[in-house]
Amino acid sequence: MCPHRLVLEHVTSRWGVLVLIRLQERSYRFSELRRAIGRVSEKMLTQTLQTLERDGLVHRDAKPVIPPRVDYSLTGLGHEAAEQVCALASWTERRMDGVLAARQAYDEARRADGEARPL
Repeated sequence: MCPHRLVLEHVTSRWGVLVLIRLQERSYRFSELRRAIGRVSEKMLTQTLQTLERDGLVHRDAKPVIPPRVDYSLTGLGHEAAEQVCALASWTERRMDGVLAARQAYDEARRADGEARPL
């Protein structure tokens, strides 16, 4: 797989998108980020953060205190990626009525043709 496709996959993954959007607001501790995103397992969030950190999009700041404190924030590269992801998310919100209308028209046409198949 081409390296740029792999990064695109990381950025546009289900949890990658949500992490980038949240971290664009501010830095978060792991548990805060998990709550802010919602419905993500600890394992998936850890994997997503590690992947985005490896790609240079997320910075992990482990402070040597007791109890341990780790903060996650976006790098400069991460801010650029987050801007693009946020633009796509905004477009989705603005165009949702059109998407829903297209879905309804598609489903009605499939039913009329008698070709209704589960997706």
